[in-house]
Amino acid sequence: MINVLTLNKIAACGTSKFGADYAVSDNCDAPEAVMVRSAKMHDMEFKDNLLAIARAGAGTNNIPVDKCAEQGIVVFNTPGANANAVKELAVCGLLLASRKIPEAITWAQTLKGQGDEVGKLVEKGKSNFAGNEIMGKTLGLIGLGAIGGKLANIAISLGMNVIGYDPFLSVGAALNLKPQVKVTNNVNDIYAESDYISLHLPYNADTKDTINADTLALCKDGVRILNFARGELVNADAIKAALASGKAARYVVDFPSDAVLGVENVVAIPHLGASTEESEDNCAVMAADELIDYIERGTIRNSVNFPNAELVKTADKLVCVLHKNVPALITQITAAVADKGANIENMVNKSKKDWAYTMLDVKGDADIDAIKAIDGVVRVRVL
Repeated sequence: MINVLTLNKIAACGTSKFGADYAVSDNCDAPEAVMVRSAKMHDMEFKDNLLAIARAGAGTNNIPVDKCAEQGIVVFNTPGANANAVKELAVCGLLLASRKIPEAITWAQTLKGQGDEVGKLVEKGKSNFAGNEIMGKTLGLIGLGAIGGKLANIAISLGMNVIGYDPFLSVGAALNLKPQVKVTNNVNDIYAESDYISLHLPYNADTKDTINADTLALCKDGVRILNFARGELVNADAIKAALASGKAARYVVDFPSDAVLGVENVVAIPHLGASTEESEDNCAVMAADELIDYIERGTIRNSVNFPNAELVKTADKLVCVLHKNVPALITQITAAVADKGANIENMVNKSKKDWAYTMLDVKGDADIDAIKAIDGVVRVRVL
């Protein structure tokens, strides 16, 4: 029986994907797999039998990804599964950045009890909440992946000019962009040309404080910033200073922090980007499929710490080796197979930064203990 631990409530359409050979529960001491959404895992101890963790969402900041790699634990995420939900909220964000909708709604509630005077008071007070239209304005996107690309296309349909920057833009993502989307290789073009800037990039040491005092200084006066990616991408002190001076007109963020709550012209949304029934279902199903593919077939797809790889078993055994990406290690692995008299019918080797994954379709008996003993190998599985 393969035990799957759920650390958060996972949609039933995902957990129901596991067949009779699996036991799924929120109380398991030694699981082979974990499904998680936002639960913090950095202080958890992982037992040797844990094979994989699937994050039902895109970000993996709540998972000790490097520690997992060292222990031969594959960490998956579900890129694109919640993209439509975040895109739709980002469209809402464009309007929230342009019109003082939250303030106007709050003010309207204060008119309760005014009876027949409400209509007159509305007409008298509505001018305090006048805004701007987005048609004809320029939207700058930093990141043109699953979410940024969708927002770029819908912004074109809404009559905006769109410019995007993404140093890691894939061919597939580029082909999905409408031809009117201008792609630049210089991020400074985004700051210089945009009336609205929307962030769609991962948070890491290189992207922290992408929006800061220096980048804001390059922007148009009255720029409007949208952040539906990660709160740490925008320096709180810098955006508050820009709002106070008029350099920035509005900051819409889906990651509230104490530093920005209550600040005038900050619209703080309580992390609703992926909070739709459809998104949670999509993430759960995708996460379950990733775990099943890896556990049963050794296939890695959408891992954040190991490379994607797939090999169909046609011989006696499929030997799957997670190891460091160092010279001569593959030679040692294949030698361990050959020394036992087995034959490698087919093999795949893929690498991702410091880590690699080798899959061997083996006819005969392979010396698994010899492979495990190789320096740099962190896990060996035989399917």
